[in-house]
Formats: sequence, structure tokens, C-alpha cells
Amino acid sequence: MTIDEELSLLEDQVRRLKVEYDIYFGGGSKKPPVDIEWKVRNLLRKYSDGSRMNYSQRFRYTTVQQKYALYNTLWQQKLQIKEEGYRRPQDAMLGIQGLREEQEHDAARAVRLHPNAGQGPFKVACSDVDSELSKVEALFKALSDARQTVGEKNSANLDSFKKFVRQKTEQLKKEYGCKAVEYSVEMLKGQVKLKAKPKT
Repeated sequence: MTIDEELSLLEDQVRRLKVEYDIYFGGGSKKPPVDIEWKVRNLLRKYSDGSRMNYSQRFRYTTVQQKYALYNTLWQQKLQIKEEGYRRPQDAMLGIQGLREEQEHDAARAVRLHPNAGQGPFKVACSDVDSELSKVEALFKALSDARQTVGEKNSANLDSFKKFVRQKTEQLKKEYGCKAVEYSVEMLKGQVKLKAKPKT
């Protein structure tokens, strides 16, 4: 099975896992879907170092990994409440119906602020933007998704973003005499930041 096929399988398994957990918390199943979760974790672990993936595959993997981390945060909260018993009416609502929208938003932000060990912020290194458009597109997607997650508006389009990255790359290469520029999408004080630094 190719990497792309396994990534497709991973995406399908995460979707299925969410459905199965919804059924479990809704009372339609007596046991949590541990078998599917085991398969998801194995696939995530298999590609965690990213050494065998290209940039688009790495971005695809990171997106699924962050989605699973968000879901897992919610599931653990619900499992804890389910195991301890519904002590308050709002606990019962949380356990069966899921977290409210703003709580999901906070959990998503927490995943961005404190990603899983080894995951870190999304990074790409560019030396010639025009010949590395897939990197720029992946960076733009990561930036747009991060802004959407925290509720920020994404005013830039892909063409203007490419122009910006091209100019910034040439500027830093000339200023520092470096061969490439490393871009990263990071969270600082609840805001999404695009950082650029010279890379030798």
C-alpha cells in the first residue's frame, strides 16, 4: 500500500472513529471503539517522523493528526464524565450531546497552542518559490486553516500570498546570504503568526 493510500485509509478511519464515538456517547453502543482507535494510532505513529513523505503528504498527515488530537481531547472529557457519573445536569448534557461550540473552539485552539509531542508548528523551507509552488500552497493552506480555527479572517488569496513569499524569500536571501528561508505557522498569545527566518 502506498503512502497516499494509507493516508486515505487514515482519514477514513478517523471519520469512522468519530461516528462510532458519537454512537457510543449517544447510548447506541456499550463499548467505546477501541479497535478502530488502535488502528488510527498505529497509522499516526507509523508516519510520525515524516521522513518518507513529501510536503503535500506531510501537510495532509498533519491535518489528520490535528483533527484526531482535537477529537481525542473531547472524547477524553466525555469518557471521564461518563466514568465518574453525571453529577450535574450540564455533565449529562456534555456526555451525551457533546461540547458546546465555544468549548470545541477552545479545544481546537489548545491543540494549536500545545500540539502533540513531535508535531510542532507547520514548517516549510523555500529557496525558489516559482519552482516550489506545492510548498507555498501547503503553507497557505496551513495558515488559512489555523486562522479559521481561531476565528481570524483570512484576507489574502493564494496569488497575493505567493507574491509575498517570493518577495520575502528574495529579501532574506539577499540580506542574510542564505540559501533558503524557513516559514512556519505558529500560535502566539491566541493569534496566528507566519514567521520567516534564514536557513543555511
